[in-house]
Amino acid sequence: MSHGAGLVRTTCSSGSALGPGAGAAQPSASPLEGLLDLSYPRTHAALLKVAQMVTLLIAFICVRSSLWTNYSAYSYFEVVTICDLIMILAFYLVHLFRFYRVLTCISWPLSELLHYLIGTLLLLIASIVAASKSYNQSGLVAGAIFGFMATFLCMASIWLSYKISCVTQSTDAAV
Repeated sequence: MSHGAGLVRTTCSSGSALGPGAGAAQPSASPLEGLLDLSYPRTHAALLKVAQMVTLLIAFICVRSSLWTNYSAYSYFEVVTICDLIMILAFYLVHLFRFYRVLTCISWPLSELLHYLIGTLLLLIASIVAASKSYNQSGLVAGAIFGFMATFLCMASIWLSYKISCVTQSTDAAV
């Protein structure tokens, strides 16, 4: 008895009630409106990205300005937070400047999903390691806490932005 092959479909919600064409240049619109998506910074997805970037920056600054006792643990934490911050900023700029319309060869929702999955996992590991090696130094503890907050915000972004549905398709073809 065959249950069929499983197919996983992912769909992305833009966070804007107006849809992907929102804010498109109108005949009487300003020239910047064609380049910039002026409505994007007010969407939930954009505000969540800004909150993630701020918490990652605070976590990085807290750890960077503290005295370390374990070099490898905190250098890993710094690398993960800065790389995650840079990637979130890159995706923010992709949506803000509508690069997804120009670079159609890249599946932007899929690449953002993969970034969030991998980045969130690495950030969770880095935060756990940083918390376990903090030795009650306040800056390191604060950095670990902000790392956990950024991890939670990244998980919320995955949860709110992507719907994953499993659909079974029959592979039994009558020949």
